[in-house]
Amino acid sequence: MRLDKFLKVSRLIKRRTVANDACDAGRVMINDKPAKASAIVKVGDVIEVGFGAKAVKVEVLDVQETTRKDDAKELYKYL
Repeated sequence: MRLDKFLKVSRLIKRRTVANDACDAGRVMINDKPAKASAIVKVGDVIEVGFGAKAVKVEVLDVQETTRKDDAKELYKYL
């Protein structure tokens, strides 16, 4: 699954266009490497998203095309 879509489906970022902008600005990293929005996300990847002064680091537990709001938290775990 594309990184921008995963960020939206997992609700780490609210909109896919915002996820694209964050990737273009270099604020998203996969396994400690800057990632483009088109990067492929796999189970076990570590994603770090910079939000201003703080960063959110999560490990991908599952990849799904769609998910309900309540189930979105099961796609990742915080590190």
